[in-house]
Amino acid sequence: MQKAIDSHFHIWRQKDQPWLVGPMVPRIFGPYEAIRRDYPIEEFLADQEGSGVEKAVYVQTNWAKEDFENEVAFLAETAARTGWPHAIVGYADMTVDDVRQQIDRLVKYPLLRGVRMQLHWHETPAFRFAKSADQVIDPVVRRNVARLKDYGLSFDLQLFPAQMKDGLQLVGENPGTDFILTHAGMLTGLAAPVVEEWKAGLRTLAEAPNLYAKLSGLGTFAHRNDPEVIATVVGNAIDILGSDRLMFGSNFPIEKLWTSHAELIAAHRKAVATHGATVEADIFWNTAARVYRLD
Repeated sequence: MQKAIDSHFHIWRQKDQPWLVGPMVPRIFGPYEAIRRDYPIEEFLADQEGSGVEKAVYVQTNWAKEDFENEVAFLAETAARTGWPHAIVGYADMTVDDVRQQIDRLVKYPLLRGVRMQLHWHETPAFRFAKSADQVIDPVVRRNVARLKDYGLSFDLQLFPAQMKDGLQLVGENPGTDFILTHAGMLTGLAAPVVEEWKAGLRTLAEAPNLYAKLSGLGTFAHRNDPEVIATVVGNAIDILGSDRLMFGSNFPIEKLWTSHAELIAAHRKAVATHGATVEADIFWNTAARVYRLD
């Protein structure tokens, strides 16, 4: 079995998550009662036991904005105690006047590798997160993202296909920063026009050599572990970006709403295996190890 890095997973204490203690609201991933609870590292390790995952990258989970450092501190403490995670993608608010005041507080944690602020917007209200479709090219956001290169940090970029032309502007004007496209660009379904728009968006972003993508969250819109969706995304992403720019991510425990970790990674392994051993090594290990500096 090809060893694996899980480049996108979460853990949490419910009390730290405003969205898990407040009223239930429509979410991009559907009903979420089953994860309105603590999800500790011990449960994640049990979920992925036997999967071949040897390292993992934690990605921020929308703590209250003012608790951005507390989140990274919690993960650093977890890593010191258990050896997991092996890298942290924290949160920084790119809409403030100068994000360096936040980054300066985060970089004292050695496992920090990057930051994410979700910038995705969609015409469907339940799919929206950013305040507008063009927030990705807001002058303040662009100015703050440009500052990441001085810290050697990456940016996890979450966009829908209709935003990817703007996304290319942000990525292209920061050639010294690695951008990792979350959930492979958010394919919402398998209808031909939807797939074509997604592929066109991916080709647009592929023009920037510092753009990578995560094969993660592929059940977000189907609300199931769908081998056809996974094969569609994997095959097209390899064709457009190349395997050396792709990495696997489980998006657990969100995907646990509808599947097990074993079933999820098995579907990804099956889709990737048809492309050969070199591609398998890239997607399950080499790309994430290089981008998140895990070796």
